[in-house]
Amino acid sequence: VQLQASGGGLVQAGGSLRLSCAASGRTFSTYIMGWFRQAPGKEREFVAAIRWSAGSTYYADSVKGRFTISRDNPKNTVYLQMNRLKPEDTAVYYCAAGTLGGSSPLAYAYWGQGTQVTVSS
Repeated sequence: VQLQASGGGLVQAGGSLRLSCAASGRTFSTYIMGWFRQAPGKEREFVAAIRWSAGSTYYADSVKGRFTISRDNPKNTVYLQMNRLKPEDTAVYYCAAGTLGGSSPLAYAYWGQGTQVTVSS
């Protein structure tokens, strides 16, 4: 299983970025795909998740209303559209896949390599 995250970069506060996570190596129809982030000196935290088959979505309170998770089934890709970015969103963002779902990193068996998002004030 491979998860390839991309789309990070430097953006000013109030701006937008779209992260992509290309998944390969197995069928993900029964999986929950998640996005997590980790800032320097902090623990990895849940951002958003989506059930691949049903499309049900889940968000951390800190990003609700600003971030949108979606998936493209034919492309086996999950996206995280991030709008109205704030300096506190600065972190390395990771995509993950698991069958349990939820907000704990322990529930996800597969991880991508991470992509840096930096929001300047």
